[in-house]
Amino acid sequence: MNEVFDFIINSRTAFIKLVDSLTIEQLNKIPDGYNNNIIWNFGHIVVSTQTLCYVRTGILQDAASVKFNEFYKKDTKPSYLVTEQEVAEFKVIAIESIEKIKADYEAGKFGSITPFTTATYGVQLNSIEEVLITTIGHDNVHYGYASALKKHL
Repeated sequence: MNEVFDFIINSRTAFIKLVDSLTIEQLNKIPDGYNNNIIWNFGHIVVSTQTLCYVRTGILQDAASVKFNEFYKKDTKPSYLVTEQEVAEFKVIAIESIEKIKADYEAGKFGSITPFTTATYGVQLNSIEEVLITTIGHDNVHYGYASALKKHL
C-alpha cells in the first residue's frame, strides 16, 4: 500500500503545481459551458477521500466533520469565491490528510467499511484498500477536469 499512498501524494503535488500556476481569479472562474471551476475540483478531492475513509469505516459519524465538505462534496458546485487563504489551506490539507490516512491505515484504525457503489466508476467498494486505490483514479479525473478548465480561461 505504500506505493498507493505515494502515488496519491505525487498526483496531489502535481495538482498543487497546477493551482500554483494560476491567479485566484483564474481558480474561481467558471468558463462558459462548465458548471464548476479549478478550485472546486481541487477542493472536491481534498474532502472526498477523507469522507470516504473516515465516514464509510465509522470512525467519523458525520461527513460534516470533514472541513469544507458541505461546499465540495459530490453534487455541489461553486457557491462563493474562494480566497487565497482557503487555497493555501486546501494545499496543506491535500497532503496532510493523506499522510494521516496512511498513519491510521498502518495503525490498523480502519476496520470494516460500509460497501458502496461509486458514482464515477459504478463499482462497489468493499474495503479501505479499494477506496484508496480508487482515490488515485478519482483524483486524476478531477486533475484532468482542472487541466481542461485551464485551457478555457
